[in-house]
Amino acid sequence: MTTLIAEDLLLLLLHDEKGTPTSANLDVALGGALLIELALAEAVVVRERTSMWSSAKVAVTPGAQVADPVLAEALRRVAERERAASDLVNGLGKGARDALTDRLAERGILRRQDDKVLGLFPRTRWPEADGRHEDDVRARLTAVLVQGLDPDARTAALVALLHALGVAPSAVDRGPVPARDVRRRAKEVAEGAWAAKAVQDAITAATTAAMAAIAATTAATTATAGS
Repeated sequence: MTTLIAEDLLLLLLHDEKGTPTSANLDVALGGALLIELALAEAVVVRERTSMWSSAKVAVTPGAQVADPVLAEALRRVAERERAASDLVNGLGKGARDALTDRLAERGILRRQDDKVLGLFPRTRWPEADGRHEDDVRARLTAVLVQGLDPDARTAALVALLHALGVAPSAVDRGPVPARDVRRRAKEVAEGAWAAKAVQDAITAATTAAMAAIAATTAATTATAGS
């Protein structure tokens, strides 16, 4: 089954039984995943910075087209105007979760479960319906992060996102391997030269933007909790 990197990431970040997100930064991570997927498809490029005070802008590669409807919508948003990756990961993440969960449910991987919190507030959860694909994804990640195998580009991109989120150890069956070793390997993969430079530039921009957005969210949450 062919899935997007964002779909694989979503499965990893949803609790299998509860069907709720295990990360408060799910949406921005999905935005980063969509931008990375466009980079791997060579549908976007990162412009050189015009000055030390400006950010590198992401632009659509001339003539670029993608068949997947979720990616096509993401590409349309990128094409609206050249923006920094930090702006794009937030924008691309909005609404992505709904589109992806619906599609995964149609494929029989997730199932929709509607209920109410305290009997009053409607909510939708997405518990696992068929775990075989997620198991395959985790096996590929384990091969890279625990066994030390070289990743393909898509697995490396997924590792880079998990590293940005700080959740790489929980995504694999690490056995006796310490979590710190998995984190070290994830950092090594995330910073590795596993794609062409133009593609790697876009991927680096996406993961850096995701990390910055996650750090900002964490700081805001901590400040609110301490007030």
